[in-house]
Amino acid sequence: MTQEAQTASPRGHVEISRFGLDYASGGTITEAVAEVSLSVRPGEFVSIVGPSGCGKSTLLNAVAGFQRPTRGSVRVDGQAVTRPGADRGMVFQQYSLFPWKTVRENVEFGLKMQGVPISRRQRMARTLLSLAGLLGFEDQYPERLSGGMKQRVGIVRALATSPKVLLLDEPFGALDAQTRVIMQQILTNIWQRLRISVLFVTHDIDEAIFLSDRVYVMTARPGRLKAELPIDLPRPRDGATMERPEFLALRRELAGLIREESIRAMGGELAGGLAGIGGVLEGETLADIL
Repeated sequence: MTQEAQTASPRGHVEISRFGLDYASGGTITEAVAEVSLSVRPGEFVSIVGPSGCGKSTLLNAVAGFQRPTRGSVRVDGQAVTRPGADRGMVFQQYSLFPWKTVRENVEFGLKMQGVPISRRQRMARTLLSLAGLLGFEDQYPERLSGGMKQRVGIVRALATSPKVLLLDEPFGALDAQTRVIMQQILTNIWQRLRISVLFVTHDIDEAIFLSDRVYVMTARPGRLKAELPIDLPRPRDGATMERPEFLALRRELAGLIREESIRAMGGELAGGLAGIGGVLEGETLADIL
């Protein structure tokens, strides 16, 4: 790997402090996230898991600068995040490539907008595409690529501008199981080479354990931090890692924590639904309603 590629992605320290977010709808204020404090140390891979609707993506969007907190703060290397910036690269679940541009043109786009000379941006794109196993596909258009290849291009494009932090929101959620496993290994390999700070949101417990140095677990809404688990598994990791007793123990612990919150959330929704049904049925028969 070239010296340029080794220094292409500076490290970043993410600090989320007492983060809270409220939504206003129809004159009602709903607390979506409450008092969340977490961090990503420079060069660390951190995942967030939790039941649906707990605010995982909200936190990620706040670090990206797409969402402003109602309370608290978000900082990268001590600087408050107030808007999107080139120091943070974002990868979404949906493929966000420009369909009219080739793989190479997609990867070079951000560099071109920054005024990077063509020879240097071609060199950087080629190095990153090589890391992602995409050499030979530089002149292909997205429509000719598989889902996994499109997402690899998306990750490479996010890395091309040398961000301090890489943010990934369920990036492999739309992929089949086999492709997902391959993508996890590719992402791990890229991260181990570049050592960029990563904040990763996923619903997949195995994925979170396999990829991460630490995993944060969130509660049901309003989202709070329920637990922080260090993933003390040796690297590099491969398929055999998932069969280690330590991995299986972490899986059981994480699954139990998330199950507790999912049941709690469903219990509240069920109670509310039953109360609503009771109110509707008062003085009426089911036949009257149907």
